[in-house]
Amino acid sequence: MGSQNESMMEFACRFAEEIQAKAILLYGEVAQDLLSKKGEVPSFDTILITREKDDAQQKTGVFSSVIHIPNVNVTRLGQIKVAITKGLATGLFKKGDTLVCLTGVPKFGYIDSLFVIDVGKEFEILISEEVSHIFEDIRPEVFEAVLNIALELAYQGREGRQVGTIFVLGDHEKVLELSRQMIINPFMGYAEEERNILDRNLKETIKEFSALDGAFVVRGDGVLVAAGRHLNAALETKDFPQGLGSRHIAAAGITSVTGAISIVISESTGTVRIFKNGRLFVDIEKGMG
Repeated sequence: MGSQNESMMEFACRFAEEIQAKAILLYGEVAQDLLSKKGEVPSFDTILITREKDDAQQKTGVFSSVIHIPNVNVTRLGQIKVAITKGLATGLFKKGDTLVCLTGVPKFGYIDSLFVIDVGKEFEILISEEVSHIFEDIRPEVFEAVLNIALELAYQGREGRQVGTIFVLGDHEKVLELSRQMIINPFMGYAEEERNILDRNLKETIKEFSALDGAFVVRGDGVLVAAGRHLNAALETKDFPQGLGSRHIAAAGITSVTGAISIVISESTGTVRIFKNGRLFVDIEKGMG
C-alpha cells in the first residue's frame, strides 16, 4: 500500500499549501512506510499521531511534533479529536488553525481518510472562548492523564462492565462548595504526593473507584481531592445537546458556575464528552470492535 499512502500524502501536502493549513496530522499506525521519509521542509508543520511512545521518541526528528494517544479503539474522527484536544491543551494549536488530517483503520494498515478541521468550528466553544481560558489553571499533563484514563475506561470498562463516571478538573475549592460527599472520601488522609493522578501506579485504583456513584474532583496540579462526589449545580440552558442524561447535565452544570472542566464517560455508549462553561467542548466516540 506504499503507493496509495504516498499519493495521499502528496495530495495532502499540495492541499495544505493551497489552503494555508497550520499542519498536517498523520496517524502513524496506518502509514509506516512514510515515517522514515524526509522531503523538502514544507511551509506547514507535520505532526505524528501515535499510540506507541517508543515509536514517538524515534520519530521526533522526522516530524515537527508528536502527539501520543492511548491504545484504545476510537473512530477515525475520534483519533483526530483526541490528538487535537491534546494539542490545544499543550498550546500546539489555537483558535483559527486549519489542520489536514490523514488517518485510517490500524488493522488495514493504510490511509483511507482525509479530514480538514477548522479548529474554531469543530470545537464550537472556541468561537467565543480563547484556548488559554478553557484550560486556565489545569496543567496540560494533568488534562492529558485524565483524558487517557477516561478513554481507557470508556473502551475497556471495568471487570467486563461498562463504566459511566465524571472527572472534574480545576477550580476545586468552588467545586467542593457546590457538591457533597456521597460516601466516605477514599482519598482522604493520604499525602498529596500519594494521590496525584500523574502517578501511574494510581491508574488501577482510579479505575476501581470509577464504579462508585458520583464524580472525581481533581486539582489543577493533578492531586485527587475526592471521589464519590455529588454535583449540586443545576444547568440552566436551552443549548444542551438532546438525549444526554443526568450525569451529563450534572457535569455540564458544575462547569457553568465554576472554572472547572468536566470529562464524562457515557455508560450506555462509551462516548467521552468534555464540558466547559456549561457547554459541550468535544465528544469522542468509541470505535467498533
